[in-house]
Amino acid sequence: METIIAIVVSIVVGAAAGGYAGYYYYRRETGLTIEGAKAKAQEIITQAEAEKKEAELQIKDEAIKIRNDAEKANKRKRVELERQEERIQSRQEKLDKRFETLDKKERNLNRRQSTLDKKSGEIEKLHASRRAELERISAMTKNEAKDELLKMVENSARRDMARVLRQVDADIKEEADSRAREIVIMAMQRIASEQVAETTASAVPLPSDDMKGRIIGRQGRNIRAFEQATGVDVIVDDTPEAIILTGFDPVRREVARLAMSRLITDGRIHPARIEKLVKKARDEVNRVIVEEGDRAAYEAGVPRLHPELKKLLGRLKYRTSYGQNQHAHAIEASQLAVIIANELGADVEICRRGALLHDIGKAIDHEMEGPHAVIGAEIAKRHGIQANVVNCIAAHHHEVEQESLEAVIVEIADAISGARPGARRESLENYVKRIKALEDIANSFDGVEETFAIQAGREIRIIVNPEKVDDYTALKMSKDIARRVEESLQYPGQIKVMVIRETRSVDFAK
Repeated sequence: METIIAIVVSIVVGAAAGGYAGYYYYRRETGLTIEGAKAKAQEIITQAEAEKKEAELQIKDEAIKIRNDAEKANKRKRVELERQEERIQSRQEKLDKRFETLDKKERNLNRRQSTLDKKSGEIEKLHASRRAELERISAMTKNEAKDELLKMVENSARRDMARVLRQVDADIKEEADSRAREIVIMAMQRIASEQVAETTASAVPLPSDDMKGRIIGRQGRNIRAFEQATGVDVIVDDTPEAIILTGFDPVRREVARLAMSRLITDGRIHPARIEKLVKKARDEVNRVIVEEGDRAAYEAGVPRLHPELKKLLGRLKYRTSYGQNQHAHAIEASQLAVIIANELGADVEICRRGALLHDIGKAIDHEMEGPHAVIGAEIAKRHGIQANVVNCIAAHHHEVEQESLEAVIVEIADAISGARPGARRESLENYVKRIKALEDIANSFDGVEETFAIQAGREIRIIVNPEKVDDYTALKMSKDIARRVEESLQYPGQIKVMVIRETRSVDFAK
């Protein structure tokens, strides 16, 4: 029984196990089929999406290609349009130029036609005037015809005279300039003096700024004593290690300079010492003045000159004009005058003395009123100088009329000595005034259009209206302006006056 039960149980258990195994197998197979379907479906979906993306990419590539082709086509069309536009623009410019050229030609033709019409009218008027003139001449008496002929001859002679005068004037000027240049160059070459642009020092150096207090002294007694003894002003300012001496009298200023230098060197500065050193300095300067006067007379070759005139010549040692030392200038002018007088056959002794003494008035012009030339002439006359020499002194700046060739030579020697390079310095203010005065003189003449002062005021060019000024008037105007400049201005050397008259006729070749 138990065996049967066991068998039955075994059968039941085996059936159950088989059933379960079959069920499990069924489930497994069924599950595998579903999973496979899902995987297959997923694979199909993935493949479809890939194909879709590939199709989209192809579509995009096609679209990009189509757009690029379109852009290239548009670019080609745009370039072609720009080329066509440039060709059209070029043609338009050419047409405009042609039209402009045609307009110019038309205007020129109209102008020429107008000129021809005007000339035709003038010719008609000339024919009419000639006809009327012939009719008038045919009706003239013998005396009337003679007067008319004389008038025509006079006008023709006047024109010829202006031409001849210009030629003669040019020849004379060329010859005179050449001869004068030879004389002046030879005179300057034989003198060959150094540049004399010396200036009198007005500043006295100090060893230190402490010396300024000692110069001033207690309550200013030293500086007052010094100014009273010398007659110059002492300026003590912020200038480092220097004081300034000022005064109109160059001799007093030189005495003050010497005395102050010795006081500073000595170191003992008090009123008594100041008076003593000032006296010594004055005696020394007076001795130098006498020596320099003798030296000037000796170098210029003027013996037996009055002692007072020698002293005045010596005082010029401390006098400058535009930076030029007047003592050296007087000697140089005398030597130049002698050379020029020898070349021109003038009186050498008159030129020698006149040139040596021509600026003697500058030695005391700060003490007397009037031009230095007049002052010098009065002094020379007072000390027995002959009348011809006195006139040379008084007339070298045209304060009085020049009475002899020697007076002109003295003026020339003075100008050469003062005008050579490096001899003098001219202030900017005086230079500007002289240039303006030159232009004003030229502009005051009738018919002058423009005036230009060039070459630092040594040449003035005047442009005149050719309709108002003829050739003869231009020649006369240059002489009148030169004469006016000589009478009105003072200047070194000479000033060239050039009057320019020109008529311009302009036409165009087509």
